[in-house]
Amino acid sequence: MIKNIVILGVQWGDEGKGKIVDLFSKTSDYVVRYQGGNNAGHTLLVNKKKIVLHLIPSCVLYKKTTAILGNGVVVSLIDLIKEINYLKEKNIFIKDRVILSHSITLIFEYHIFLDKAREESNLKSSIGTTRKGIGPAYEDKIARRAIRINDLNNVHFFSKMLKKNVQYYNFQLKNIYKRNIVSYKKIYNESLNSFLELKHMIQDVGLFLNKKIKKGFKIVFEGAQGSLLDIDHGTYPYVSSSNSTIGGVITGTGVGIKNIEYILGVSKLYSTRVGNGPFPTEVFGNIHNHLYKIGKEFGSTTGRIRRTGWLDLVLLKRMIQINSLSGICFTKLDVLDYLQTIKVCIKYINKDSKKELKIFPSNEIEWKNVIPVYKSFKGWNQSTKSIVLFKKLPKNVIKFINFIQNFIKISIDLISTGPERSEIIILNNFLKKFI
Repeated sequence: MIKNIVILGVQWGDEGKGKIVDLFSKTSDYVVRYQGGNNAGHTLLVNKKKIVLHLIPSCVLYKKTTAILGNGVVVSLIDLIKEINYLKEKNIFIKDRVILSHSITLIFEYHIFLDKAREESNLKSSIGTTRKGIGPAYEDKIARRAIRINDLNNVHFFSKMLKKNVQYYNFQLKNIYKRNIVSYKKIYNESLNSFLELKHMIQDVGLFLNKKIKKGFKIVFEGAQGSLLDIDHGTYPYVSSSNSTIGGVITGTGVGIKNIEYILGVSKLYSTRVGNGPFPTEVFGNIHNHLYKIGKEFGSTTGRIRRTGWLDLVLLKRMIQINSLSGICFTKLDVLDYLQTIKVCIKYINKDSKKELKIFPSNEIEWKNVIPVYKSFKGWNQSTKSIVLFKKLPKNVIKFINFIQNFIKISIDLISTGPERSEIIILNNFLKKFI
């Protein structure tokens, strides 16, 4: 029986991964985040109560499951403590069920200040970040000036590194962006206080996970953001700062590729994106209003209304290939209910030559020349919400799903028909056993 599963998004994030991870968490021993930071947002609906998580995997709702943050995650200690306390207010106690990698890169106030300054000083060409300091923290990691969580064990070493970094960032904030500078003393004191509160959670996660895998424990690896925001394979430069495709699992945890047994991609049956950047199938007007209102398409981290569009099968096939997906989960089928016509993009043509694009766009100019070609389907004009058997779906839905299945040539293993964890069609017998 398969024990280790990766669940990752194959669009621009917000695909509904939180619900799917939650579904698998019930019978899992560990759920592992391997990249990103608190710019991610997982919204769960449990007994009609909404719970929004940013850093901690949704498995914490189950008392027997432990949440792990791998070395590929960037963490604000202050925000992590806030999230732990937020859960505590909801009678979910997790202090003894969270493990932090000793190599996690930390986010400090100066990262957040710089992130905000950059976005606000260049609004016309901004990336559209969440202004949480994620990008600058990853920059420090690549530039080899990052402060990692275990560095706080040595107060003298931490103090020396922090002074150097505060000086580096304050110079930019003051002289380039004409912004307020940060206080070394404030950051130093807050960081050490937070560290002492979280110190008991720190371990060598790579070593820990490999031992657990050998012993046959069930482990779910949870991606943040989506594959199209991957720093290498996404719609660059409008991407996140980490590898949100499958490679991030390996580098972000220390678990070898041979130990990954099943990879589940999660996609909506339409598309959304937060922030700027290419979006070939974007829609406006009545269709957009339907999708964002019925789908409640508001960023769980930013509160921004998400851009919406039709499902892009060209992009989806690309992400299936890059991630070596074993199967796919489609979410938010019910949002398409009562639309008269539903479309999916089946190919791109070049705006100038009118010829089909055979090479995937690789920069902003090429994306601007993309025209999507659609296949249209009749709507089903009835509710699919809460349906749990595929054969109970309306005939037009089955035609729609079967077309997608034949086009993407990969197993559709789950279809979500509502926000509650029980509103799911499970098509793969192996997954029934895991869940």
